[in-house]
Amino acid sequence: MKVLVTGYTGQLGHDVVREGKLRGINMIGIGREDLDIANEVEVYQYVQKTNPDVIIHCAAYTAVDKAEDDKETCWNVNVLGTKYIAKAAKKVNTKLMYISTDYVFDGKGEEPFKEADKPDPVGYYGLTKYEGEKIVTDLLEEHFIVRISWVFGINGHNFIKTMLRLSKTRDELNVVGDQYGSPTYTFDLARLLVDMIQTEKYGVYHASNEGFCTWAEFASEIFQQANKDVTVNSISTEEYPTRAVRPKNSRLSKQKLIDNGFEPLPKWQDALQHYLNELAQEVN
Repeated sequence: MKVLVTGYTGQLGHDVVREGKLRGINMIGIGREDLDIANEVEVYQYVQKTNPDVIIHCAAYTAVDKAEDDKETCWNVNVLGTKYIAKAAKKVNTKLMYISTDYVFDGKGEEPFKEADKPDPVGYYGLTKYEGEKIVTDLLEEHFIVRISWVFGINGHNFIKTMLRLSKTRDELNVVGDQYGSPTYTFDLARLLVDMIQTEKYGVYHASNEGFCTWAEFASEIFQQANKDVTVNSISTEEYPTRAVRPKNSRLSKQKLIDNGFEPLPKWQDALQHYLNELAQEVN
Protein backbone atom coordinates (compact mmCIF):
# COMPACT_ATOMS: atom_id res chain seq x y z
CA MET A 1 0.00 0.00 0.00
CA LYS A 2 1.21 3.50 -0.90
CA VAL A 3 -0.19 6.43 1.10
CA LEU A 4 0.21 10.13 0.25
CA VAL A 5 -0.09 12.41 3.29
CA THR A 6 -0.51 16.16 2.83
CA GLY A 7 0.37 18.50 5.68
CA TYR A 8 3.35 16.37 6.69
CA THR A 9 4.99 19.31 8.50
CA GLY A 10 2.00 19.64 10.85
CA GLN A 11 1.28 17.75 14.05
CA LEU A 12 -1.10 15.14 12.63
CA GLY A 13 0.56 14.62 9.24
CA HIS A 14 3.88 13.99 10.97
CA ASP A 15 2.44 11.31 13.25
CA VAL A 16 0.39 9.66 10.48
CA VAL A 17 3.53 9.21 8.38
CA ARG A 18 5.45 7.92 11.41
CA GLU A 19 2.71 5.42 12.28
CA GLY A 20 2.39 4.14 8.72
CA LYS A 21 6.13 3.63 8.41
CA LEU A 22 6.17 1.67 11.68
CA ARG A 23 3.70 -0.72 10.04
CA GLY A 24 5.79 -1.09 6.91
CA ILE A 25 3.49 1.01 4.72
CA ASN A 26 5.00 3.12 1.94
CA MET A 27 4.26 6.64 3.27
CA ILE A 28 4.87 9.78 1.20
CA GLY A 29 4.65 12.86 3.42
CA ILE A 30 4.52 16.26 1.69
CA GLY A 31 4.44 19.84 2.95
CA ARG A 32 3.98 23.28 1.43
CA GLU A 33 7.50 23.29 0.02
CA ASP A 34 6.79 20.05 -1.89
CA LEU A 35 3.42 20.92 -3.42
CA ASP A 36 1.15 23.95 -3.71
CA ILE A 37 -2.24 22.32 -3.19
CA ALA A 38 -3.97 25.49 -4.44
CA ASN A 39 -2.49 24.85 -7.90
CA GLU A 40 -4.76 22.41 -9.74
CA VAL A 41 -2.28 21.40 -12.44
CA GLU A 42 0.50 20.80 -9.91
CA VAL A 43 -1.79 18.72 -7.72
CA TYR A 44 -2.99 16.49 -10.55
CA GLN A 45 0.52 15.97 -11.92
CA TYR A 46 1.89 15.10 -8.48
CA VAL A 47 -0.92 12.68 -7.65
CA GLN A 48 -0.71 11.06 -11.10
CA LYS A 49 3.08 10.68 -10.75
CA THR A 50 2.99 9.17 -7.23
CA ASN A 51 -0.20 7.16 -7.94
CA PRO A 52 -1.03 6.42 -4.27
CA ASP A 53 -3.62 3.91 -3.08
CA VAL A 54 -4.80 6.40 -0.45
CA ILE A 55 -4.51 10.14 0.14
CA ILE A 56 -4.82 11.38 3.72
CA HIS A 57 -5.47 15.11 3.37
CA CYS A 58 -4.22 16.73 6.59
CA ALA A 59 -3.02 19.99 5.04
CA ALA A 60 -5.11 22.98 6.07
CA TYR A 61 -5.05 26.67 6.90
CA THR A 62 -5.69 26.44 10.65
CA ALA A 63 -4.92 29.96 11.93
CA VAL A 64 -8.48 30.46 13.17
CA ASP A 65 -8.21 34.15 14.09
CA LYS A 66 -6.06 35.09 11.11
CA ALA A 67 -8.57 33.42 8.79
CA GLU A 68 -11.14 36.13 9.59
CA ASP A 69 -8.92 38.68 7.83
CA ASP A 70 -6.90 36.56 5.41
CA LYS A 71 -9.95 34.96 3.82
CA GLU A 72 -8.48 34.52 0.37
CA THR A 73 -5.55 32.39 1.53
CA CYS A 74 -7.77 30.37 3.86
CA TRP A 75 -10.24 29.70 1.03
CA ASN A 76 -7.50 28.80 -1.46
CA VAL A 77 -5.96 26.22 0.90
CA ASN A 78 -9.02 24.75 2.60
CA VAL A 79 -11.54 24.84 -0.25
CA LEU A 80 -9.69 24.98 -3.56
CA GLY A 81 -6.86 22.80 -2.25
CA THR A 82 -9.32 20.18 -1.08
CA LYS A 83 -11.22 20.38 -4.37
CA TYR A 84 -8.06 19.78 -6.41
CA ILE A 85 -6.93 16.92 -4.16
CA ALA A 86 -10.37 15.31 -4.40
CA LYS A 87 -10.54 15.72 -8.20
CA ALA A 88 -7.07 14.21 -8.57
CA ALA A 89 -8.05 11.32 -6.29
CA LYS A 90 -11.08 10.65 -8.46
CA LYS A 91 -9.04 10.72 -11.68
CA VAL A 92 -6.54 8.15 -10.46
CA ASN A 93 -9.16 6.13 -8.51
CA THR A 94 -7.57 6.71 -5.10
CA LYS A 95 -9.22 6.50 -1.66
CA LEU A 96 -9.41 9.88 0.07
CA MET A 97 -9.49 10.70 3.78
CA TYR A 98 -10.28 14.35 4.54
CA ILE A 99 -9.43 15.68 7.99
CA SER A 100 -12.09 18.12 9.21
CA THR A 101 -12.85 19.85 12.50
CA ASP A 102 -15.26 20.50 15.36
CA TYR A 103 -15.43 24.09 14.03
CA VAL A 104 -17.96 23.01 11.38
CA PHE A 105 -20.59 23.12 14.17
CA ASP A 106 -22.09 26.19 15.83
CA GLY A 107 -21.00 25.15 19.34
CA LYS A 108 -24.46 25.56 20.85
CA GLY A 109 -26.00 23.34 23.50
CA GLU A 110 -24.33 20.81 25.77
CA GLU A 111 -24.94 17.51 23.96
CA PRO A 112 -22.13 15.96 21.91
CA PHE A 113 -22.58 16.63 18.18
CA LYS A 114 -23.43 13.49 16.22
CA GLU A 115 -21.82 12.65 12.90
CA ALA A 116 -25.10 13.24 11.03
CA ASP A 117 -25.87 16.60 12.68
CA LYS A 118 -26.00 19.45 10.18
CA PRO A 119 -22.92 21.68 10.33
CA ASP A 120 -23.45 25.39 10.90
CA PRO A 121 -20.03 27.05 11.29
CA VAL A 122 -19.83 30.44 13.03
CA GLY A 123 -16.31 31.40 11.83
CA TYR A 124 -14.59 31.60 8.47
CA TYR A 125 -12.16 28.75 9.19
CA GLY A 126 -15.05 26.42 10.06
CA LEU A 127 -16.94 27.56 6.96
CA THR A 128 -14.02 26.67 4.68
CA LYS A 129 -13.59 23.25 6.31
CA TYR A 130 -17.31 22.54 5.84
CA GLU A 131 -17.03 23.61 2.18
CA GLY A 132 -14.21 21.08 1.91
CA GLU A 133 -16.45 18.37 3.37
CA LYS A 134 -19.17 19.13 0.81
CA ILE A 135 -16.68 18.98 -2.06
CA VAL A 136 -15.36 15.58 -0.95
CA THR A 137 -18.92 14.25 -0.53
CA ASP A 138 -20.02 15.55 -3.94
CA LEU A 139 -16.98 14.37 -5.90
CA LEU A 140 -16.26 10.98 -4.33
CA GLU A 141 -18.60 8.16 -3.41
CA GLU A 142 -15.93 6.37 -1.40
CA HIS A 143 -14.36 8.71 1.14
CA PHE A 144 -13.60 9.22 4.80
CA ILE A 145 -14.31 12.54 6.52
CA VAL A 146 -12.83 12.61 10.03
CA ARG A 147 -13.64 15.54 12.31
CA ILE A 148 -11.11 16.13 15.06
CA SER A 149 -10.69 18.62 17.94
CA TRP A 150 -8.14 20.25 20.26
CA VAL A 151 -5.17 18.52 18.67
CA PHE A 152 -1.72 18.18 20.21
CA GLY A 153 1.35 16.39 18.93
CA ILE A 154 5.11 16.36 19.12
CA ASN A 155 5.64 18.27 15.85
CA GLY A 156 4.49 21.87 16.01
CA HIS A 157 2.75 24.33 18.32
CA ASN A 158 -0.13 23.46 20.63
CA PHE A 159 -1.88 24.39 23.87
CA ILE A 160 0.25 22.08 26.06
CA LYS A 161 3.53 23.53 24.82
CA THR A 162 2.15 27.04 25.39
CA MET A 163 1.10 26.23 28.96
CA LEU A 164 4.48 24.66 29.77
CA ARG A 165 6.28 27.67 28.33
CA LEU A 166 4.16 30.11 30.36
CA SER A 167 4.72 28.06 33.52
CA LYS A 168 8.40 29.03 33.42
CA THR A 169 7.60 32.67 34.13
CA ARG A 170 4.08 32.67 35.60
CA ASP A 171 2.59 31.17 38.75
CA GLU A 172 -0.98 32.18 37.88
CA LEU A 173 -2.90 32.06 34.59
CA ASN A 174 -6.38 32.96 33.38
CA VAL A 175 -7.77 30.27 31.08
CA VAL A 176 -11.19 30.01 29.44
CA GLY A 177 -13.47 27.71 31.42
CA ASP A 178 -16.75 27.70 29.47
CA GLN A 179 -15.64 26.02 26.24
CA TYR A 180 -15.90 22.22 26.32
CA GLY A 181 -14.17 19.67 24.10
CA SER A 182 -11.81 16.71 23.94
CA PRO A 183 -8.03 17.13 23.76
CA THR A 184 -6.74 14.81 21.03
CA TYR A 185 -3.25 13.33 20.84
CA THR A 186 -2.05 12.91 17.26
CA PHE A 187 -0.13 9.74 18.22
CA ASP A 188 -3.43 8.04 19.15
CA LEU A 189 -5.33 9.59 16.26
CA ALA A 190 -2.72 8.51 13.70
CA ARG A 191 -3.09 4.88 14.72
CA LEU A 192 -6.85 5.06 14.21
CA LEU A 193 -6.54 6.76 10.81
CA VAL A 194 -4.05 4.17 9.55
CA ASP A 195 -6.41 1.42 10.74
CA MET A 196 -9.33 3.14 9.01
CA ILE A 197 -7.75 3.56 5.56
CA GLN A 198 -7.19 -0.19 5.39
CA THR A 199 -10.97 -0.74 5.42
CA GLU A 200 -13.89 0.22 3.19
CA LYS A 201 -15.90 1.58 6.12
CA TYR A 202 -16.40 4.96 4.45
CA GLY A 203 -18.31 7.94 5.78
CA VAL A 204 -18.19 10.77 8.31
CA TYR A 205 -16.52 10.08 11.66
CA HIS A 206 -15.66 11.99 14.80
CA ALA A 207 -12.33 11.09 16.39
CA SER A 208 -10.91 12.46 19.64
CA ASN A 209 -9.58 11.10 22.89
CA GLU A 210 -12.26 9.99 25.35
CA GLY A 211 -13.75 12.38 27.88
CA PHE A 212 -14.57 16.09 27.89
CA CYS A 213 -13.08 19.09 29.69
CA THR A 214 -12.75 22.86 29.48
CA TRP A 215 -9.53 24.62 28.51
CA ALA A 216 -9.09 25.61 32.17
CA GLU A 217 -9.49 22.00 33.31
CA PHE A 218 -7.07 20.91 30.60
CA ALA A 219 -4.51 23.49 31.78
CA SER A 220 -4.89 22.38 35.41
CA GLU A 221 -4.29 18.75 34.44
CA ILE A 222 -1.22 19.72 32.40
CA PHE A 223 0.33 21.53 35.39
CA GLN A 224 -0.57 18.73 37.78
CA GLN A 225 0.95 16.00 35.60
CA ALA A 226 4.01 18.13 34.79
CA ASN A 227 4.51 19.01 38.50
CA LYS A 228 4.21 22.74 37.85
CA ASP A 229 2.95 24.97 40.66
CA VAL A 230 0.64 27.22 38.63
CA THR A 231 -2.80 28.45 39.71
CA VAL A 232 -5.41 28.36 36.93
CA ASN A 233 -8.23 30.89 37.13
CA SER A 234 -11.26 29.86 35.08
CA ILE A 235 -12.62 32.80 33.08
CA SER A 236 -15.47 33.25 30.58
CA THR A 237 -15.12 33.42 26.81
CA GLU A 238 -16.27 37.03 27.01
CA GLU A 239 -13.34 37.85 29.31
CA TYR A 240 -10.90 36.57 26.69
CA PRO A 241 -12.05 38.10 23.39
CA THR A 242 -10.58 36.68 20.18
CA ARG A 243 -10.92 37.69 16.52
CA ALA A 244 -12.79 34.51 15.65
CA VAL A 245 -15.73 33.12 17.63
CA ARG A 246 -14.81 29.89 19.42
CA PRO A 247 -17.49 27.18 19.76
CA LYS A 248 -18.45 26.77 23.43
CA ASN A 249 -19.51 23.18 22.82
CA SER A 250 -16.99 21.09 20.88
CA ARG A 251 -18.12 17.79 22.37
CA LEU A 252 -18.21 15.18 19.62
CA SER A 253 -20.06 11.87 19.69
CA LYS A 254 -17.85 9.01 18.53
CA GLN A 255 -20.70 6.52 18.17
CA LYS A 256 -19.94 5.78 14.52
CA LEU A 257 -16.41 4.65 15.39
CA ILE A 258 -17.85 2.17 17.88
CA ASP A 259 -20.60 1.02 15.49
CA ASN A 260 -17.98 0.25 12.83
CA GLY A 261 -15.74 -1.72 15.18
CA PHE A 262 -12.96 0.83 15.62
CA GLU A 263 -11.33 1.02 19.03
CA PRO A 264 -12.03 4.27 20.93
CA LEU A 265 -8.98 6.39 21.68
CA PRO A 266 -7.62 6.43 25.26
CA LYS A 267 -8.89 8.92 27.85
CA TRP A 268 -7.47 12.39 27.27
CA GLN A 269 -5.75 12.36 30.69
CA ASP A 270 -3.84 9.19 29.73
CA ALA A 271 -3.01 10.69 26.34
CA LEU A 272 -1.62 13.76 28.08
CA GLN A 273 0.60 11.62 30.29
CA HIS A 274 1.94 9.74 27.26
CA TYR A 275 2.57 13.03 25.46
CA LEU A 276 4.43 14.59 28.39
CA ASN A 277 6.63 11.50 28.50
CA GLU A 278 7.27 11.83 24.75
CA LEU A 279 8.18 15.51 25.20
CA ALA A 280 10.58 14.65 28.03
CA GLN A 281 12.34 12.02 25.89
CA GLU A 282 12.73 14.52 23.07
CA VAL A 283 14.37 17.04 25.44
CA ASN A 284 16.74 14.37 26.74
